[in-house]
Amino acid sequence: MKTGSYGSLKSVSTNKYILRLMNDMKKLYMRNLGKVILFNIMKRTTTLLSALILALSLWAQPSVETQRQYLSGKGCDDMVEWDFFCTGGNNSGKWSKIGVPSCWELQGFGTYQYGMKFYGKAFPAGVADEKGMYRYEFNLPAEWNGMQVELVFEGSMTDTYATINGRKAGEMHQGAFYRFVYNVSDRVFFGSDKKNVLEVTVSKESANAGVNLAERRADYWNFGGIFRPVFMVAKPADNIARVALDAQADGTFIAQCMLNHALDGAQVKTVICDAKGREVISQTDVVRAGGDEVSVNMKLKNPALWTAETPNLYTAHFTLMNKAGKVLHRERQKFGFRTVETRPNDGLYVNGRRVTVRGVNRHSFRPETGRTLSKAKNIEDVLLIKSMNMNAVRLSHYPADPEFFEACDSLGLYVMDELSGWHGKHETVVGQKLVGEMIKRDHNHPSIIWWSNGNEKGWNTELDCEFHKHDIQKRPVIHPQGNFGGYETMHYRSYGESQNYMRLPEIFMPTEFLHGLYDGGHGAGLYDYWEMMRRHPRCAGGFLWMLADEGVKRVDMNGFIDNVGNYGADGIVGPHHEKEGSYYTIRQVWCPIQIMNTPDGNFDGVLQLENRYDFSNLKDCKFKYEYVAVDGLETKVIKSATVNGPDIEPHTAGTLKIASVLNNANLLHVTAIDAYGSELFTWTYNLVNVALPVLAKQGAAPTYTSTAEQLKVSVADKEFTFSYADGQLKGVKLGGSTFSLSNGPRFIAAKRADRSMDQFYNHDDKDAEKKKTQYTTFEDAGRFTGFDIKSEGSCLYITANYKLGSFEKAIWVIDAEGTVELDFSYNFSGVVDLMGVMFDYPEEKMLRKSWLGKGPYRVWQNRLHGPQTGIWANDYNDPIPGESFLYPEFKGYFADVQWMELSTSEGTVRIANKNPEQYMGVYQPRDGRDELLYRLPATGIALMRVIPPVRNKVNTTDLVGPSSQAFWADGRYGGGFIMQFSKAAK
Repeated sequence: MKTGSYGSLKSVSTNKYILRLMNDMKKLYMRNLGKVILFNIMKRTTTLLSALILALSLWAQPSVETQRQYLSGKGCDDMVEWDFFCTGGNNSGKWSKIGVPSCWELQGFGTYQYGMKFYGKAFPAGVADEKGMYRYEFNLPAEWNGMQVELVFEGSMTDTYATINGRKAGEMHQGAFYRFVYNVSDRVFFGSDKKNVLEVTVSKESANAGVNLAERRADYWNFGGIFRPVFMVAKPADNIARVALDAQADGTFIAQCMLNHALDGAQVKTVICDAKGREVISQTDVVRAGGDEVSVNMKLKNPALWTAETPNLYTAHFTLMNKAGKVLHRERQKFGFRTVETRPNDGLYVNGRRVTVRGVNRHSFRPETGRTLSKAKNIEDVLLIKSMNMNAVRLSHYPADPEFFEACDSLGLYVMDELSGWHGKHETVVGQKLVGEMIKRDHNHPSIIWWSNGNEKGWNTELDCEFHKHDIQKRPVIHPQGNFGGYETMHYRSYGESQNYMRLPEIFMPTEFLHGLYDGGHGAGLYDYWEMMRRHPRCAGGFLWMLADEGVKRVDMNGFIDNVGNYGADGIVGPHHEKEGSYYTIRQVWCPIQIMNTPDGNFDGVLQLENRYDFSNLKDCKFKYEYVAVDGLETKVIKSATVNGPDIEPHTAGTLKIASVLNNANLLHVTAIDAYGSELFTWTYNLVNVALPVLAKQGAAPTYTSTAEQLKVSVADKEFTFSYADGQLKGVKLGGSTFSLSNGPRFIAAKRADRSMDQFYNHDDKDAEKKKTQYTTFEDAGRFTGFDIKSEGSCLYITANYKLGSFEKAIWVIDAEGTVELDFSYNFSGVVDLMGVMFDYPEEKMLRKSWLGKGPYRVWQNRLHGPQTGIWANDYNDPIPGESFLYPEFKGYFADVQWMELSTSEGTVRIANKNPEQYMGVYQPRDGRDELLYRLPATGIALMRVIPPVRNKVNTTDLVGPSSQAFWADGRYGGGFIMQFSKAAK
């Protein structure tokens, strides 16, 4: 390089000059040419002398900051290719390339394996036990020479052995979900001309029985590979090895700064800065003579406290200095001031206030990348959880990525961090190491409220005392599904059993409840459970199972999403976070703001509010309201405003005044917005029903003809055919074309097949237990007795009469334009899970439905919350639960429907519901292929007085609470609607 290549200051901008000069100076200084270049440059100009001297002084000594160099990508979005050899399964037996980090199955290698097949066996025959061999070359900066250099694995499944430059990096690591670190300062080369070679062998199966039983024989996918990042860390030779913090709600700040070795006379200066980077307190402490640790203890007045509702963060800056005051090393750590207490026989307290957990279990998972995520995807999961108004997450069944904790810290979630274990448990020696690795990495996150020692008897009780050895905060340690640490966490108890658990002394906080499967569980029964749980003095809330379907995109099966039957299909959302109906149910039931009155046509503008926040006053929230007019298929906002929330303290009630109902408004939307501008929920209230169609007052009345078998009614371009055999409509013709609505109205009623006639379990049926997902239809033994027909004005009245059965009467009114009004009645006494009247229409001809009512999701008897009134539409779909994930589903039962329009290949029928309190049924919901939840009878196009509840994976419908009970019918019931038919568009 020639000094003249820089040109003169007049020909190059100063900023560019400095940047080029400093960059070249850095390179040349490393070759001991810095002084020569500096001398030559000084002869040309002196204006940059001070900048150059500063730069040289910085380059002349190693950095005092911790430095990190990634060898892999940081996540699934930026994988780095390494050389790879897989010993078994797909693409095995040859060297190729693989992205790191990754699960090798998702990159086309090895064998897909779900843990349950080998449940309970440490070393079973036939298990997928391939190994992966990795090789990667890299350079390290020359300035790292003389620093402490570490090789760090964030997570590798599972037994991992590494060499660097042909030398052993350290002991083989066992356990998949933990950060492990090797000091390789004496094994690496420095400089751009010195290559380092990292070679890693990863065994999918562990040589340790406990690791296999705890991590590999579980109800989730077993993957192999380096699935989290790999990086090098450089610290000064004298450094802060680790910092453990305890920042309490009263402002007390305690820190243990552990040095990498004893350093006589060393000092640590601690500076705490707020979220805006402003220093709020500082202190310098001296290491005791001969010691390797500094204890920091200071107190900040009136700190902004951390909670899931108010995730206020501070940053602590730690500077290590020698006795002369020279800076040796700097570290920084984000944290929050908060105090966690478990008050025996009482509850969980954060910052002195009792909190109620609204939580969910979460796997680290994506269909295309398995357990390998990225910062963006971890944030995405936290936002998804918070969007359902949850405040907590349990990390089932292993520690998550560091980025997930960071997102929980900054966005606000209470976290249960879990030692891996699922029925099986880690052996003590390995378990001790893993507990230490987990807590040392995760300790300082304010979001972590509990430590969990395994899952469902996968607890090694010898490890219970290990947690507090590393945790200076002494957070609660629990046993999920067990009674330990003051918490009873039993899983999947029925509604009544849960009540009984809450009568016992311990805090009740089920770490799994309402086991979701397909479209069951989660939202179904949640309202009943939650009303019971939140009101009980010893219940601390609980965690739903689980967040998302764990379906893998199989690269060996043309991209099929594999949920392993019903094993992985337990999510509130689908594998790609497709929202099921329960998502909105949970969002409404767990909304921290509840509207307790129901505005109607006489609404005076006063909303009764209940504040279910633990810390937030509603004066920090906002409310947006809209009055809406419905006109045909459109809605129009006629008045809208956003108002500040009223002064209502947590756990109290009050009112909010908005504009009174407007005369021409049909709907009222009210949206609650939290202090950070996020929408919590939008309620929609039906103020006035849309007017029903009016039958034509003028025109020629319909005519009719009769044969022995049929009654045919003709009007305009329409023809209606009724049967003299059963009195039912058998079909409609529109301009000579058939519209296949038929076989109705007919009575339909069914009960769960394991019930006796008086609701209780049928002890007389030895096969009753096998029938709890089946439904038995009541046969209507009545008979049709004939038609009464008369004309009045422009209408023809046809009454179909019945006797000796359930169905009593159907009254048809057909006007001069072919509009049809139907009223019906039936009489039934008995226990039913569904009841109403129905018509048949072939599904293969169905195209689309649109409706004014609650939507866009279907409802169950025990899952009515979530859907809101509006005009909705969706095309016909027939997804297979657990295999296809198209939501909302076309089929099912829909609430508060004022009208529904069914578009078919034959034409369109618009059905105006005279009884919106009854449910419109559009075929029957479809369960998974295994029909593990239900086998409902066909209900076609129906108007239902009773719709079924839905069970979850563990508990049948009668065990899920009051809203899930069968209906005891006794007497006469009826309903009606008006139908308008039109031809199919050409």
